[in-house]
Amino acid sequence: MSEIRVVLVTAPSQEEGERLARSLVSERLAACGNVIPRVESVYWWEGEVQQDSEVLLILKTTAGRVDTLVRRVKDLHSYDVPEALALPVREGLEEYMDWVAKECMGDSTEG
Repeated sequence: MSEIRVVLVTAPSQEEGERLARSLVSERLAACGNVIPRVESVYWWEGEVQQDSEVLLILKTTAGRVDTLVRRVKDLHSYDVPEALALPVREGLEEYMDWVAKECMGDSTEG
C-alpha cells in the first residue's frame, strides 16, 4: 500500500480554508491542498442537529506527516473540534505519488 494519505478538513469560509491550505503547504506538511467551495454539512453538535455551509480541504500528504499535519490543523483552525480525517491512498499515478512524497520531505524553511 502507498504511503500517501488524503486528509479531509472542513472550514467555515473560503478565506479560512485558503489560509489553512497555504500554511500547511508552506510548512511542507502537505504537498497540495484543494479548497472546494460550498459544501453543506449536517452534523450533531451540542445536543442538536446543525447545518452549515463550509469549504472542504483535500490535502495530499504522506503517512509520516499525518500526525503533525493534524496537530497543526487543530492549532490553526477556528473550530474547537475541527474535522481532520486521513484516508489511505491505495493506488494512483506513481509519478504524482512520488511528487507528493518528495514535497512533504522538504525543509519547511524553503520557499
